[in-house]
Amino acid sequence: MPEPTTPATFHATTILAVRHNGQTAIAGDGQVTLGNTVMKGRAVKIRKLHEGQVLAGFAGAAADAFTLFERFEGKLAEYRGSLTRAAVELAKDWRSDRILRRLEALLAVADRDHALLISGTGDVIEPDDGLVAIGSGGPYAGGICIYTNTHISVEVLGG
Repeated sequence: MPEPTTPATFHATTILAVRHNGQTAIAGDGQVTLGNTVMKGRAVKIRKLHEGQVLAGFAGAAADAFTLFERFEGKLAEYRGSLTRAAVELAKDWRSDRILRRLEALLAVADRDHALLISGTGDVIEPDDGLVAIGSGGPYAGGICIYTNTHISVEVLGG
């Protein structure tokens, strides 16, 4: 019997969250690729959540990320906008729930006080420098990565 084929993986995301001088911004490129083919160049991978008080971006499977955005927004409402508490509670659910733990995405979330990375392995990380970069282009955050294009969406809080 032939071995099953592995589905092609989607790449092509650079999400960068920055907190600096009282402002918070999140930016995401618009490129979606399948293998070496650019399937879409103007995807929007960032959102304003919780009545515009929280910025969020995703890397990974879009349907999974939208599910996580909905869950995270519910946690933000439950914990009255506390970003860190909502992030920890989402990470706990994401790691322990049989359905959620199969979701393949990373989230970068930020408000005026915190910038966090949230993963399905239970990680909630707040970098010391106020910068969060996720996705295949995260380490590069620029034009040298074939999985990053010049269509950049940006949302800003403050200022």
